[in-house]
Amino acid sequence: MSKEKKSLSAKQYLSQLEFIDEQINQDLERLEQMKADAYSTGGIDYSRERVQTSPVGDKLCSDVSRYIAFNEQINAEIDRFVDAKEQIIREIRELHNIYYVQILFKVYVQFKSLKAASQEMKRSYNFVLDVHKKALAAFEETHENLTYLC
Repeated sequence: MSKEKKSLSAKQYLSQLEFIDEQINQDLERLEQMKADAYSTGGIDYSRERVQTSPVGDKLCSDVSRYIAFNEQINAEIDRFVDAKEQIIREIRELHNIYYVQILFKVYVQFKSLKAASQEMKRSYNFVLDVHKKALAAFEETHENLTYLC
């Protein structure tokens, strides 16, 4: 199955940052679990007769190797996230309307709600809601053929 470039709405396109951020946070949680698992080497049952032993070091080495590889993968994801964030910030700023830029930045880069954005801007919620819709339309008009970042 080939991965085609699908055209997205401005809202879908801009919302990708929060989605990528959430994936990174989940991976960081998984990394912490891997670290905890590597630290717990388990116990040895001395009550049973030993027939064959497998060295604990092999499992520990394997766990550490997986941890390091996953950590490098997460760092690469973070690098892609930072690049995508910078791209989206540049694209938002190309709108050259202070209200559009403020609202889109607060909602899609800082992951704030429209209500929080309206409070910070000291504007009514209805004003921010209306400007948000106009800003998304202007973004789509300015940036055609929006596709997935990663």
